Amino acid sequence: MLRRYFITGTDTEVGKTFVTTRLIKYLNQHGTVAMGFKPIAAGAEWIDQQWQNDDARAIMAVNPVQQEYASINPFCFEQPIAPHLAAERPPSVIEVVETVNRSLAQQQDIQVALIEGAGGFLVPLNESESFADLIKPLNAKVILVVGMRLGCISHALLTFEAIQSRGLDVVGWVANQIDPMMSCYAENLATLERLLAAPLLGELKHNAETFEQLTQSL
Repeated sequence: MLRRYFITGTDTEVGKTFVTTRLIKYLNQHGTVAMGFKPIAAGAEWIDQQWQNDDARAIMAVNPVQQEYASINPFCFEQPIAPHLAAERPPSVIEVVETVNRSLAQQQDIQVALIEGAGGFLVPLNESESFADLIKPLNAKVILVVGMRLGCISHALLTFEAIQSRGLDVVGWVANQIDPMMSCYAENLATLERLLAAPLLGELKHNAETFEQLTQSL
């Protein structure tokens, strides 16, 4: 049975794509066929007659089965701003979910789909919907990426509270050390483990190539 996980973060630039690509590598190396998708991306360059986003290309590069770019990132906008501002006609939740489902239907053998958002959890998708509204229709559980840097405790707790308030299932969180010089890293990590009501799936130290281990199967 296909398991779906939505990768969200405590903010933009906290390493969602970094975590997503490492999860894809880790799962495939340990016998689970996993593929990544980034349905919506803003910030792109013109390549092969279409807009392409660096994060989506990074995900494509580690996927075990190669697909056309548009099947990984069907909604791609030039400017690196929120989708509701970047697109002339921003997509709706229904459009995004239908497009993702079509892409998934083409991959009969995958066991895990990692669907990465853009920006933080509540970034607007259009004038009335946000990325948070995608998760239930996608039938996905949430993985929260916490960018380990000054301020991460408040950001993580606020994001987690927003996720829980919508009745979404958080499978766990990942600590991504984006600041290699972060003061009291271990103490901050311990505080988050105590305060977040979800398991720590794993740590990624600064620029780590892969997870050493995950605390539970995905």
